[in-house]
Amino acid sequence: DIGGRYSALSYFGIVPAALMGVDIEKLLGKAGEIVGSSRPCVNAEDNPGVWLGTVLGEAYKAGRDKVTITTSPDLDSFGLWAEQLIAESTGKEGKGIVPVTAEPPGRPSFYGHDRLFVYLQLDGSTDGHQDHDLQKLEDAEQPVVRLHMKDKYDLGAEFFRWELAVAVAGQIIGINPFDEPNVQESKDNTKALLDTYQKAGRLPQGDTILESDGLVLSGDSELLARAGSEGTLDSALRALFSTVRPGDYVSMLAYIPSTGEQEELLQDARLAIRNSLRVATTFGYGPRYLHSTGQLHKGGPNKGVFIQITVDPKRDLDVPGAPYSFGTLVRAQSLGDLQSLQKHGRRAIRLHIRGDLSEGVEHLRETIKQAVGTFA
Repeated sequence: DIGGRYSALSYFGIVPAALMGVDIEKLLGKAGEIVGSSRPCVNAEDNPGVWLGTVLGEAYKAGRDKVTITTSPDLDSFGLWAEQLIAESTGKEGKGIVPVTAEPPGRPSFYGHDRLFVYLQLDGSTDGHQDHDLQKLEDAEQPVVRLHMKDKYDLGAEFFRWELAVAVAGQIIGINPFDEPNVQESKDNTKALLDTYQKAGRLPQGDTILESDGLVLSGDSELLARAGSEGTLDSALRALFSTVRPGDYVSMLAYIPSTGEQEELLQDARLAIRNSLRVATTFGYGPRYLHSTGQLHKGGPNKGVFIQITVDPKRDLDVPGAPYSFGTLVRAQSLGDLQSLQKHGRRAIRLHIRGDLSEGVEHLRETIKQAVGTFA
């Protein structure tokens, strides 16, 4: 009965941890310590979860609605957990805190006034460049919250701190942090598309706007009409990026295999967007993000610009007991989410890679960098 994002310290999270060889007694002991310091009788300023939640909520009210989570190298994956907790809990009713993870700190000039930085530091795991860059941001009067962990078992405490903090932030923002009204929407779209597939033998393809060197562009044709008579992918992306305003964010949603090579190329494109447009960027793999940031994309403020990236699977497998394959299921999920984004008036396009994945991602990276370079 516990929502997935709040379940790290429940059986749902603890059983896998035990099977991995984690010392459960020690982990839960750390959690118990912070539970004790978070009792209702503890003053708010001394309550670690309430204090962090108040910072998140008040920063949001002050216009800093993007929280950038930076961690010591050994804690890299913490951001993925916190991303779902924050986005799915707060992104609704036109409100929401945008979590930004796996984004290395940049120069102060790359940021506006919509960021809050949280730095989770672990003893014995340091990155000198990261420390230096965050100090530069602090010197430039960007708000930086520093949280300290003595060892990895302090994650037990951090899980509870952040779960309480996000609940408190939701109260300050004025939303219910425990529901996710828009998650079901994309599921319903996917089911309808799969029903269509079973009747017609194929999925709706959507309107292709243009094709360039193996990249097929579809999505918001009205938005991209301003690409004019050039009819090139570069001009279409420039048209999309021209809609980005201070305080917006650009999200790359990749329905592709999560290999290091492809992720490195897309990360490079992502940083080029941030550095040129001076806005926050996020990156998520589909269909995973549908249950993490997907709620925020549809239910949060209309500040997102979305680039969905898809590819045909090299090897496909039938779903046991179903009249469609996993590849068809993923295509239906991506298309269903695109439909949902468009229904909510979001600026969203889809780029489908035909042929070789590596070549397609490389071409996409270069085209994005070229397009945003005109705004630098």
